[in-house]
Amino acid sequence: MPEPKGGADQPGVVAPPLAVFAAFFAAGLGLEWLWPCVLSFTRPGWPAGVAAIVAGIALVAWSMHRFRRSETTVNPYGSTRAIVSDGPYRFSRNPIYLALVLIYVGGGIAVGSLWVLALLVPCLAVMHWGVILREERYLENKFGDDYRRYKASVRRWL
Repeated sequence: MPEPKGGADQPGVVAPPLAVFAAFFAAGLGLEWLWPCVLSFTRPGWPAGVAAIVAGIALVAWSMHRFRRSETTVNPYGSTRAIVSDGPYRFSRNPIYLALVLIYVGGGIAVGSLWVLALLVPCLAVMHWGVILREERYLENKFGDDYRRYKASVRRWL
C-alpha cells in the first residue's frame, strides 16, 4: 500500500468509513429501485432491523466516548495520539466498524432489501483493503511494539 500523501501523520484511508457504508447502502437502494429484490419477512423482520440499528448506534457512542476519554481522534484523516484499548476495544480492534455493520444490516433488514444486504460483501472488502489495513499499518508504524501487542491480543472484529 502506498504511504499517505506527503508523509502526513494519518493513515491515508481511501474514504471516511461512514461514507463507504453509506455509498454501498445507497447503491443497494438504487439497485432495489431498478431491479426489485425485496426480502419477505414475517412480522419480526422490521423490529429486528431496528434493534440492530439501535445496538449499532449504542456501540458507536460507547466507542467514541472511549476515544474522547483517551484524548485522541476518531477522524480517519487525523493524527492518532493514543491506542484505545479499553471499553469495547477490549473485544474488538474495530468496534465502530462493527457498529456500522450492525446499522447497515439493520437498515437492510428494516427496508427489506436483498440488494443492500448483498452489497455488504464488497463494502467490507473496501473497508478491509482501503481503510482497516491502512489504519493498522499506520498504527504499527506510529506505536510499534505497543500496537503489535494490542493487535496480537484483540481480534480485528470479534
